[in-house]
Amino acid sequence: MTRREHRYVMTGGPGAGKTTLLRALSAAGHAVMPEAGRSIIRAQRAIDGPALPWRDRTLFAELMLAFDMRSHDEAQASETPVFFDRGVPDTLGYLRLCGLRVPDHLTEAARHVRYAPIVFVAPPWREIYRQDEERRQDFGEAQRTYEAVTASYRDLGYELAELPRGDVASRVAYVLERAF
Repeated sequence: MTRREHRYVMTGGPGAGKTTLLRALSAAGHAVMPEAGRSIIRAQRAIDGPALPWRDRTLFAELMLAFDMRSHDEAQASETPVFFDRGVPDTLGYLRLCGLRVPDHLTEAARHVRYAPIVFVAPPWREIYRQDEERRQDFGEAQRTYEAVTASYRDLGYELAELPRGDVASRVAYVLERAF
């Protein structure tokens, strides 16, 4: 396998258990890259910055793109699999979801910055969905986000593998069985 084929993305709508799964993978010794959106929201809230999704969605998207490209670059050196909490195509989906224009440079980035051919997708799951300070979307918007980001990956030729609804251990086993 090439190094690119060792870069696995977890995507889907918010609140579907991606981050919990990635924490479990990290605890098991696997390399994990954090989600751009939550990291940016925390940093921007700390400085009362403008790049918050409820202030400037376009600027927020640009910071997510930069964050994800940097994470991708950092993972290039790894000889072992790296698991990403979202990837560049998620930003395409986000902009489409918001009804905003997708700039040409973002489309080019999504074509250029590639991950493993299989992308793990967490489907909307009402029973575990929770809003918090960083996740302000209601469940309906979480479902629409799922549809937008999965369409982005599908349009870019990725194979989508839907994560089973179940406990974290069964989700970890599902991912590891397909990643190794």
